[in-house]
Amino acid sequence: MAFGKILIKPLVTEKSTALMEIGRYVFQVADGASKLEIKEAVQIAFDVKVQSVNTIRIQGERRRMGPRWTQTPSWKKAIVKLAPGNKITLFEGV
Repeated sequence: MAFGKILIKPLVTEKSTALMEIGRYVFQVADGASKLEIKEAVQIAFDVKVQSVNTIRIQGERRRMGPRWTQTPSWKKAIVKLAPGNKITLFEGV
């Protein structure tokens, strides 16, 4: 899988912002991406050293729209832990 297609977007929530303070960053990643591919993509994209990667599959939710039921898409989330002394300056000044 191409490195440009592995990292879809960074996730900015209250919980992910709290994780940034302890060196963990949260990204939405491609469904077929492995932990090793995610690790290499983050290291190349941000020029940092990655210590570990945890992945989570988020199941789509069923929602009702009038008389019909629909389902939001499922997606994959990765929590990337950086080695001590490394930092991603993606959100500074925002």
